Amino acid sequence: MDKRGQGLERMARARGKAPTILDIAAEAGVSKSAVSRALSGQGEVSAEARERIERAARELGYVANAMARGLVSSRTKTVGVLLRDVTRPFYAWLQVAMQRAAEQRGYQIVTVTSAGDLEVADALQSLKNLVSLQVDGLVVSSARLPSEKIVPFIDRVPIVVAGRRETSRGITSVFCDDADGGNVLADHLLQLGHQHIAVVLVEQSYSLSQYARGVAMIGRIRAAGRTPVVWEAASDREAARVIASELDGAGVTAIMCPTDAAAVDVLELLRQRGEAAPEDFAVTGYDGFGPLSTPYLGLTTFRQPVEEIGRTSIDLLLDRIEGKTDQDRLVELRGSLVEGRTAAEVLPNV
Repeated sequence: MDKRGQGLERMARARGKAPTILDIAAEAGVSKSAVSRALSGQGEVSAEARERIERAARELGYVANAMARGLVSSRTKTVGVLLRDVTRPFYAWLQVAMQRAAEQRGYQIVTVTSAGDLEVADALQSLKNLVSLQVDGLVVSSARLPSEKIVPFIDRVPIVVAGRRETSRGITSVFCDDADGGNVLADHLLQLGHQHIAVVLVEQSYSLSQYARGVAMIGRIRAAGRTPVVWEAASDREAARVIASELDGAGVTAIMCPTDAAAVDVLELLRQRGEAAPEDFAVTGYDGFGPLSTPYLGLTTFRQPVEEIGRTSIDLLLDRIEGKTDQDRLVELRGSLVEGRTAAEVLPNV
């Protein structure tokens, strides 16, 4: 049989079942142990044999079985990541940062997410599915999943929570200080002379992080001797609708939103009303990264160190997996004010 015929035969065989190292050994004319040594990078194999083995593996479409490797080494070199909603910039940027950090240390990531808000029951099932895949560790980034739902898994696999403070035993967390961010933004508006400030407060059950920053804004305004106007919303996506029903007659000069996306929705609402920021109202957001952070848009916001959160979460998890530490840690990262142009000093006649 000529080479073309042999190639067609190999392709037909590959379609029938997944190729194994036995198939590679037969194709390359070497022993099974030689294939194992060459593909794992462990042990001595001649350069000529390694070339034949690698060529055979490529032609057969061989893919190493991570789970089988894990049974031998007790590790799969795979990390499970649970993300709440990848359509939101925070989770998308976080995923990129974690992927990059994991690859640099020789690990791969299996991500479970949703094209919308991942409900608690769905997030819990996804967590179980990741554990069943025998991942070496888990990063959980879902502001909606309560701590008590995570705790039962800590004895089965190392876990890091990314994006919010976590105080439960056995769980490391990496997060931006939301209280600090809320305080910084409120101080900025107070320094600009705003006396009547509205805060959109998101329900705690929807997002612990958004709720925490809203509570901090309210507390800071009160501490300055002012009375904040609190508009409660089921989520940041409901902010503009709530504001539309409350704005007339409220007497506020500034509106503090829980996220940048909510702030953009509010800016569009003002445009439809024939108003603008900062001329009619100061508007602030929260997040400060991605397309909504561009100088062209010029949002006044608080920037979370999302790339640092992602990178640090992976590094701490892998250190735990590799036995470099067995201590739980709370890593509180600081963000920074982005002054932007949607908030300005209050004019004397306001």
